[in-house]
Amino acid sequence: MRRGRPGAPPRGTAERTLTSVGTGGEAARPADDRCAERDGTTRPAPAGERREASRLWHITLSVSGAEAPLKEVRRSLEQLAHDHPFLLTSRYANDHAEIRYWEEARDLHDAAAVALRLWGEHRSTAKLPPWEIVGLEVIDRETYHQRVAEGYGPPPASPVGVHPY
Repeated sequence: MRRGRPGAPPRGTAERTLTSVGTGGEAARPADDRCAERDGTTRPAPAGERREASRLWHITLSVSGAEAPLKEVRRSLEQLAHDHPFLLTSRYANDHAEIRYWEEARDLHDAAAVALRLWGEHRSTAKLPPWEIVGLEVIDRETYHQRVAEGYGPPPASPVGVHPY
């Protein structure tokens, strides 16, 4: 699945396209000799270059802005969860929200870039409030589990879903 807007690529992305990485098959194999093109097709990797294996990243995205009716905030976050099925949990109030989910990406840079686009790209389709991103945490799976085991960081996302603060 390719993430991003259809049409011309955004400025500054001529060499690198962010894509979601499949969870099985050829897309997830590190020894795969094929590279993804912008149109979703594949081409052979350049000589000596191997496609990097993907990793799981735990994302916490914080947004805030002007107050909005709680019912509308909840409905829009539920729609976002429907549109982006990888969301684990969302907490919200009338002027801020926190979204937590897992992202599969080659590296932290790709995971962070996808996370930073999430709110803006779904703003109109999910009718999200016009809030801005005020915080982003991206940690790898091992760090997440280590923090939880040591009693630091967020506990595992349960209950899953959209909940008020």
